[in-house]
Amino acid sequence: MTTVKRIIALTAILSMIIPIACKKKAEMTELTPVEELGKKLFFDANLSTPPGQSCASCHTPLVGWTGPDSDVNNTLSIYEGAVQGRFGNRKPPTAAYAGDSPVLHRDEEGTFVGGMFWDGRAAGFELGDPLAEQAMGPFLNPLEMNNPDKKTVVLKVQEADYADLFEEVWGRGSLDGEDTDGAYERIARSIAAFERSSEIDPFSSKFDDFWRKAKTTGLDVESIDESNWQNYKNLGMDDDEVEGLMLFNTKGKCAECHVMTSVNGIPPLFTDFTYDNLGVPKNPENPFYSMSSEWNTDGKGWVDKGLGEFLETTTEFAQYAAENYGKQKVTTLRNVDLRPDEGFVKAFAHNGFFKTLEDIVHFYNTRDKAEENWPAPEIKENVNTEELGDLGLTPDEEDLIVKFMKTLSDR
Repeated sequence: MTTVKRIIALTAILSMIIPIACKKKAEMTELTPVEELGKKLFFDANLSTPPGQSCASCHTPLVGWTGPDSDVNNTLSIYEGAVQGRFGNRKPPTAAYAGDSPVLHRDEEGTFVGGMFWDGRAAGFELGDPLAEQAMGPFLNPLEMNNPDKKTVVLKVQEADYADLFEEVWGRGSLDGEDTDGAYERIARSIAAFERSSEIDPFSSKFDDFWRKAKTTGLDVESIDESNWQNYKNLGMDDDEVEGLMLFNTKGKCAECHVMTSVNGIPPLFTDFTYDNLGVPKNPENPFYSMSSEWNTDGKGWVDKGLGEFLETTTEFAQYAAENYGKQKVTTLRNVDLRPDEGFVKAFAHNGFFKTLEDIVHFYNTRDKAEENWPAPEIKENVNTEELGDLGLTPDEEDLIVKFMKTLSDR
């Protein structure tokens, strides 16, 4: 079975099982009309050309709103689009816990923050909302959902069984063909509303229960360290998980980017929305290398410049492009190990080079140790050597950090 056919089959299955799987959650928190509309758009496999691919084809709840095919994750890591044989160049990031990413900007330290996609190209410059701008992208990407223009997408939504709900949410005439740009924007904003909903961002993990208990006892989880970590025992996480959290926040330096800061009383998102070149090697199985020159003019010589390549296209930030080559978005670690069963393979890093959580943690710890013989970085410039590379973690300490990160899976 081809990847496209597998995705079509998975989408059909999901359309049947998601309402059942989410029944208890729905009883607890009902979606607002705009969130419900966004959900219908998110799971609609008729919104591609040819039909068969939805947002959920690459962002599935059972695996933390990312790539749903274990075989693909274990090999290519990159997902096929609606047209057979066409592949993008990066693995799908999670669609969850991304709604607080600000408009892309350069902070007082010269660090770029915000935007969406691995390379930040959904910057928020157009709509003031990077998440909504991100939702606009895949519909028109020939390597993804392959619609020729916005009007095609709007016409498909006009014919959908939820068109009345659309006008209920956005007003009479909101799908009118006379305002294609406005209708298309409303489609994207609806999807963004669903992606911000409690169905995708429920904060229901074992860690969240622990975080809330710690807060009620007056403990600040962000302050856990070697001197006080034992005070955090018996709050809902196993002792090994608490020790892993302490290492995550101290010796492992994970929290330098996957920050544990709480905003407005909400548990941490485990991202600072910045960009980093981790020194990840090329993924030799990335099918984008074999794409025709119509889509990949550099062939096997293509390198992923990440944020820097997007900055080259801007007027305001082009001067900073070179110092940001190779930098990819710091994603949330929430649901990083969520999968339907222990045998399911997830891919890690922007290109899916790593196939287990243990492997990528070991890479963070030992990347710069010659005896480990890691392949060279895809882009050697701008590699972060301050917060990873030779952390000095023991194998047991690596395992403890992994045990902690497994507590971040929503239930």
